[in-house]
Amino acid sequence: MDWLSRLFAMMPVRGRLDLRCSYSVPWRIDQGPGASNEIPYHAVLAGSAILDDPAGGRPLLLKTGDVLLLPGNPRHVMHDGSGATPLPARNRAAQNFTISENLGSDERLDLLCGHFAIAPPHDRLLRTYLPPRLVVHAGPRTGKGTAAQLAGLVSLMRSETADDHLGGRAMLDALSTAMFALVLRLASETDDRSHGLLALVGDPRLAPAVAAMFNQPARAWSLPELARLCNMSRATLARQFQEKLGRSASDLLADIRMTLAANELRRSSLSTGAVAEMVGYQSEAAFQRAFKSHMGVTPAQWRKAQPSEPDAVMGVAAPGDPPGAVQV
Repeated sequence: MDWLSRLFAMMPVRGRLDLRCSYSVPWRIDQGPGASNEIPYHAVLAGSAILDDPAGGRPLLLKTGDVLLLPGNPRHVMHDGSGATPLPARNRAAQNFTISENLGSDERLDLLCGHFAIAPPHDRLLRTYLPPRLVVHAGPRTGKGTAAQLAGLVSLMRSETADDHLGGRAMLDALSTAMFALVLRLASETDDRSHGLLALVGDPRLAPAVAAMFNQPARAWSLPELARLCNMSRATLARQFQEKLGRSASDLLADIRMTLAANELRRSSLSTGAVAEMVGYQSEAAFQRAFKSHMGVTPAQWRKAQPSEPDAVMGVAAPGDPPGAVQV
């Protein structure tokens, strides 16, 4: 199985569309932060938008076809760039989603706003390996491959929100979830890769080591073994991991193992020793120490604290819950 499929199996993600926004200039969106386990997304269907940098850096121009993920889950501001006082906006409920709009008549921004909910504690781990701001482009004139797939998926979401079909909520949430996978796939394929896991797996020289750790996490991988898979020296592999990921190969392997262990402790009645062996620890005491260092609690405390309801585990709003707040 490829690394991204393994990642999704380890860290279940559920997408949810919160709003479809239709704004005439001038407009402004002030949103977030969401729940602690959420990653907001915005897909620009038509028009353009300016995203202010929460850290005070240079603003980012988003155009038609851009999909923005904010793994850092910050409070963020988007606007038309005019600096004028925004027109009043109102929300109205459709059958399966909410529409936010103003009454201007100029060329309009058409925007899908939603979020991805990741099962705790995997949300924290995923943020460690993703950039705080991730943008990919899948415009209407996109050619073939992943960008075309993403453009087609966004187009289908647009159609679902235009007609409010029967089963629309289920479709929109499923399409949002698929969007997350396609965005990560597309980001890993681009030449302008950012720092983090996507930069690591986007390098064909390093991908074999990443795939090996995801597919056989219980194996006692050594740095020389991983280096041989990549046809490079041990020192080169270590340097490449630090430069691209900011962490060592052993750090990534430990994160994978602890993620699998947390999942197994939650859903099975296996003993702690059996779980330790399953994820590559021959010593239960060593596993106990590693788990507490990684998760902040012992395996027994983690297992006892896990809720039994799927939605509580996933951190996903139940049907009928209000969407995330957007202020215009």
